[in-house]
Amino acid sequence: MVKFFSQTHKYDDAWATVTLAFFLRYPNPYASHVLACDVISRTVTESGTLKTTRLIKKTGAVPSWFPKQFMNRPETWVVEESEVDPEGRVMSCRTRNLDHVKVMQVQEDVILREADDNKTYQKTTASIVSNFGWGLTKKIELYGITKFKANLERSRQGVVTVLSALRESRQRFGFQPLAYDGTTGVPAGTQDWTPSTSSATSALDLNTASFAFDDTRASTSEHRRDESATSTATARAGAFQQRAAGFSGLFGNRAPSASIGAQPAATASQSSLSSID
Repeated sequence: MVKFFSQTHKYDDAWATVTLAFFLRYPNPYASHVLACDVISRTVTESGTLKTTRLIKKTGAVPSWFPKQFMNRPETWVVEESEVDPEGRVMSCRTRNLDHVKVMQVQEDVILREADDNKTYQKTTASIVSNFGWGLTKKIELYGITKFKANLERSRQGVVTVLSALRESRQRFGFQPLAYDGTTGVPAGTQDWTPSTSSATSALDLNTASFAFDDTRASTSEHRRDESATSTATARAGAFQQRAAGFSGLFGNRAPSASIGAQPAATASQSSLSSID
């Protein structure tokens, strides 16, 4: 049996800002389960889209009813493959676990699309399937879908936190908030930026931000932070604020990798759950 999950959400921020925050979402106070995040490839296609592959290491708790001899280390590697279309104002992203696939295979698809009111729609779909057997298949899938829903809420709160940090850092360094004038695609109020008369070229503003991540391949490991088991929530929040200050809006050139703290939070979204034999 395969479990399916679908949820939609709307961010109040512009698509380019939300897309940038999505790339920069690690570390954040809601992602303590993320141990590392590294870019392993990034290419620009002939059509002008940006394709990125990242390798993410996550950890979690094994439920007490699961046989410990089959999984003594609750860590997993996840591959994230994304494509950003700055002209069409769409970002698509797929993640899937690379190990423990017989116990549970989770595939998540996220689409970020620009809304008419200069806000951003997010649609998240997921499929969860277990081939473990031993009479535990249905129980594992139910556990997986429950954990996925909880982690999705935390993930969204993490993006919201990074969005807030981006706004604060831009204001702190004197940059204008990222907002489009709705006609040429030029960031409204942006200084020292010469737009092209071509909408296709002016839409490359997101590329300017996204391509800056190329430096990540050589520098991501420098941003890893090991947390002590005795770290307090205050210390974690302080560490995050230090990293957030380095974003400086769209003008930062590195995407940090590590994790700090986590607490669940709820958001106003629409979701559906289904399963098939």
